[in-house]
Amino acid sequence: MSSTVSSTTPGMVAADPVPVTLAQALPVWLRVAGLSFGGPAGQIAVMHRILVEEKRWISENRFLHALNFCTLLPGPEAQQLATYVGWLMHGSRGGLVAGGLFVVPGILAIMALSWIYALYGQVGLVAGLFFGLKAAVLAIVLQAVQRIGRRALKSRVMVALAAAAFAAIFFFDVPFPLIVLAAGVIGYLGGRAGRPEFRAGGGHGSGSTVAEGPFLLGDDELPQEHAAPRDTVRVLGVWAAIWLLPVAAILLALGPNDVFSHVAVFFSKMAMVTFGGAYAVLAYVAQQAVEHYGWLKPGEMLDGLGMAETTPGPLIMVTQFVGFMAAFRAPGALPPLVAGTLGGLLTTWVTFAPCFLWIFVGAPYIERLRGNPALAGALSAITAAVVGVILNLAVWFALHTVFTQVQPVALGPLRLEVPVLSSVNVPALLLALAAIVAVFRFQVGMIVTLAACSAVGLALYLVGIV
Repeated sequence: MSSTVSSTTPGMVAADPVPVTLAQALPVWLRVAGLSFGGPAGQIAVMHRILVEEKRWISENRFLHALNFCTLLPGPEAQQLATYVGWLMHGSRGGLVAGGLFVVPGILAIMALSWIYALYGQVGLVAGLFFGLKAAVLAIVLQAVQRIGRRALKSRVMVALAAAAFAAIFFFDVPFPLIVLAAGVIGYLGGRAGRPEFRAGGGHGSGSTVAEGPFLLGDDELPQEHAAPRDTVRVLGVWAAIWLLPVAAILLALGPNDVFSHVAVFFSKMAMVTFGGAYAVLAYVAQQAVEHYGWLKPGEMLDGLGMAETTPGPLIMVTQFVGFMAAFRAPGALPPLVAGTLGGLLTTWVTFAPCFLWIFVGAPYIERLRGNPALAGALSAITAAVVGVILNLAVWFALHTVFTQVQPVALGPLRLEVPVLSSVNVPALLLALAAIVAVFRFQVGMIVTLAACSAVGLALYLVGIV
């Protein structure tokens, strides 16, 4: 691949990029997967730099158009963007390779950490490690609120939507899917009416200069695969079967009350409503996993997010940890670690199989979405509501990180948790404040913050404070 000539150097014409086979693209997708740290913003920036600027596989406009489409979908947008570009270049096989490789490092890393956590998580040095991770995760979630809020809340209407979403989920326990649906309907109607507040503004942005062509896939080139309506029905049937037949088999074999059935059904539903990425849906997952199913304790959800933050792959990989612990604690006739491994893999399957369905069915018709004001309005409103949901997650994390006890309060439709002030964990409070100062005041990076807080947690354990 010719990439010695900079695609952004003024006054120079970039050499024509050399076509690549799927086998030649494989190392590049492995590189993308290995660098997929830092959440969706960082992952998208990495893909933009490699695929658009360095390799010039896809033009700037095509990349951003694909990103907008993936943002409209439920599920991890960065993984779906990789799947989409792989599909553009090499058809369904390319999409499977790009999207599949994107999650493999995270699957392996989270599984290894889940084993360690299940065996040693509440013992010794590991407990100190995760004590520090919780403080860092709180700062990172607050930073996510700030970053998404700056992009999404550009009018009073969007601020009001964010505030309404926060109030609905924090004070009234309104289910997250209902909040997403309501915001989408409001945005769709506002966009269709031509209201300026609902126009798509910005998007994720790659943080890079616009790369100049030529590209393997420019603005006008067509993808390798096209779909007639009958092909769409076939693809839909195949991927729906890949996703749902294992779920049906588990329900028939084990019954609806088995832990594997609960995991399969719950995370299949999550796959259909995970708009806004991992931070947005985690509040709902935590609520159900902790309060409804009893799979985890509140602090353990923070531990799982800390794992996902420190490993490559989508942050939604934290659900693998949830599925692992659910089956580990209710293994039935299986050894607990075997049950946990199967539970984690089942969670990953039903989380990511739908991602391929959305791309392979919807990508052939993506041009029909270009410039649609109603869909742009729906996306803008959902993004604004997601800011409120993430703020709720930050408050929930703070309560369970800084206080060892919270008291549920119910007053009519009002439902919330009030901290017991006397249960404040002073070391956790101080470490969380230090992490927040490091992230917001000194712009310390995510990995450095996580590493530093983990080291402090270990030190606190060694001196007997935690």
